[in-house]
Amino acid sequence: MDIKEVQNLIKFVAKSGVSEVKIENKDFKLTIKNKPEYVTPAPPVATTVTAIPASVPPAVAPVTPPPAAATDESAKKETDESKYITIKAPIIGTFYRRPSPDKPPYVEVGDVIKEGDIVCIIEAMKLFNEIESEVSGKIVKILVDDATPVEFDQPLFLVEPM
Repeated sequence: MDIKEVQNLIKFVAKSGVSEVKIENKDFKLTIKNKPEYVTPAPPVATTVTAIPASVPPAVAPVTPPPAAATDESAKKETDESKYITIKAPIIGTFYRRPSPDKPPYVEVGDVIKEGDIVCIIEAMKLFNEIESEVSGKIVKILVDDATPVEFDQPLFLVEPM
C-alpha cells in the first residue's frame, strides 16, 4: 500500500464517520482512529426564582387541556414537514454554508438544487468536506447556523422534492 492509498483511506474514514479502522497484511499493520471533535457544552441558562411569602397560600390553577386549535395546528405543521426530505450531516464537524467568508453561500432558502450539487462544507479534523445533495428539489429551510458544530446524522436542510 503506497502513501497515496493511505491518504485516500484516511479521507474516506474521516468522511464516513467510522471511529476506527484496522488493516493487517503480512507486510504491514495500519490502524486509523477518528477521534470526534470536542464540542463545548452550551453555557448554563440563568433562571429567575421568585420567593412566595409563607403567609400567602400558593394559587393553584386548574389543569386544562390545550385548546383543540393548537393541537390541530401542531399536527398540521408535522404533516406539512413530513412531505419534505431532510439532508443530514454525514459526519461530525463544523458546518459552513459558504466556501470562504468572502464568498456567497452555496444555497439559500428558495434555491432549486439537483442531485450532486454542493450544499455546504463540514470541517472535520482540519479537512473541509464538500457535502453534496442526494436529492433534487427546492430548499425550504436551513436548520443549522453557519460555523456551528454538527453531529452525525443531524438534519441540515429541508428540501421540497420536485
